[in-house]
Amino acid sequence: MVVKSVGVASVAKMYGAISAGVGLLIGVCIALASLVGATFADTTEGAMFAPIFGVGAVVIMPILYGVMGAIGGAIGAILYNVFAGMVGGVALNIE
Repeated sequence: MVVKSVGVASVAKMYGAISAGVGLLIGVCIALASLVGATFADTTEGAMFAPIFGVGAVVIMPILYGVMGAIGGAIGAILYNVFAGMVGGVALNIE
């Protein structure tokens, strides 16, 4: 069996979903780091803005990563379809 083309929208959705999950993990790590940094801050100004950056990271990073992943997935699927037409696609052995 040879995969001659892939659906651009389906690949873009899959890449977007996977990338949003990765963005959520990164956002949580940034939120934890900002809270730890606020704990050790010498001034109240730094400690005041840390929760904003932490919550912002948990909200913004999945959206940013999801959109960029969807765009990258669409570009990758289009390129696959173009090159599969030239060289024949990927062979799959399924039992």
